[in-house]
Amino acid sequence: MIMSRFGMHVRGVVAAALGVTMLLATAACGTTDDASPAGASRSSSTSGEMEGYDLGSVKKDPKIAALLPASVTKDGKFSVGVETTYAPAEFVAKDGKTAIGYDMDLARALAAVFGLKEESVSAPFDSIIPSIGSKFDAGLSGFTVTPERIKAVDFVSYFSTGSTLVVKHGNPQQVKPKELCGHSVGVQIGTVQEGSVNDANQRCKADGKPAIRVLAQKLQTDITTAVVTGKADAFYADTPVAGYAVKQTNNQLQTIGGNDDPVPEGIAIKKGDQGTVEAVRQAMQKLMDDGTYGKILEYWGVSVGAIKTAEINPKVA
Repeated sequence: MIMSRFGMHVRGVVAAALGVTMLLATAACGTTDDASPAGASRSSSTSGEMEGYDLGSVKKDPKIAALLPASVTKDGKFSVGVETTYAPAEFVAKDGKTAIGYDMDLARALAAVFGLKEESVSAPFDSIIPSIGSKFDAGLSGFTVTPERIKAVDFVSYFSTGSTLVVKHGNPQQVKPKELCGHSVGVQIGTVQEGSVNDANQRCKADGKPAIRVLAQKLQTDITTAVVTGKADAFYADTPVAGYAVKQTNNQLQTIGGNDDPVPEGIAIKKGDQGTVEAVRQAMQKLMDDGTYGKILEYWGVSVGAIKTAEINPKVA
């Protein structure tokens, strides 16, 4: 298991992790029990704040749009359930109402392919899947595809997330992903990355090598700052968090190694809604093939999670 959206306890961890101290100007707002519009329009960008990727070139594909059932198209909207405390996937912009992030850009791109208006609706994370088909046409909120969830909804895969190591740009301490003995490594308390680094530290000791100096902090912001300032040689975090930290520190940092232990994330659709699931699959594949998908992920600094093929209910362990 990685630091992905497996459960509500992970949500709080990730939400706390993402205000990169020096440059991140967005505020990840919580949600209430009542669903409310998360905002679909672009806000004016302020200094240090990212806004959504420009999707003006994405046009309607009539053949793909024709796959959608009337239950989706009748109101002219493609409604998507989201929980907006998971930057850089989905979070609330500084204006306090606009949902932004790579998931939001992908949702808007899908809606454009369908010729519909995208409508992001903010909701508690655990209420989204049960509400698909009634309140929402789909759920696009960093859902890890699991066998249990496939029993409740159908998924179209669009991203792969794991864990990534981050160092100062140029890697001055010559950190190697599989050889952390003798280095100082920052991790957030309560994450699986903390457990992974502690396990690696035990192996270092058992092999008679220098110990890893584990810098465990409550806030990812403190860990990120420690690497930028040289107080830690590296940090280990959720892959999107790592990529976004690089982006938001103006490349003072860099990732090394790969996307460790990746698992697929998917767009959740009402179980058995073959028209919608096939339309979403084809639309996502179109965005992958024409380069829009890759540009969105690059914009948000999360290209490491890119996949090449959108699949319906991909096989997972």
